[in-house]
Amino acid sequence: MILARERFQEWLRDYGDAWEKRDPEAAAALFSDDALYYWTPFDEPKRGREGIATAWREATSRQRDVKFLYDVLAVIATTGIAQWHASFERSSSARPVELDGILMAEFDGNSRCRVFREWWHSTEA
Repeated sequence: MILARERFQEWLRDYGDAWEKRDPEAAAALFSDDALYYWTPFDEPKRGREGIATAWREATSRQRDVKFLYDVLAVIATTGIAQWHASFERSSSARPVELDGILMAEFDGNSRCRVFREWWHSTEA
């Protein structure tokens, strides 16, 4: 399967919607059963849908008013690359947080992400 640019844009839109709604099950549904999700290049990946949902549940429980933007940089064969930006407030302190990063997502034949890698930086007021 060759990944179409439009399909990658749809996937990113759904990814952003899941984050903005803080919906770990919707996020996990975007990934294959055996997906590897690398939050940083140095940590062990989250494994499978349940591992992804658990990580998202924990992370998003501390966020509110999430906004997610993206720009597709490239689509090559089964892999999409995008620049992304997110902002939210910490639930505990109402402090604003901004993140800016790059992601690379490799897809299976069912348009589900099977390997996800991201590199990002954050700033907090």
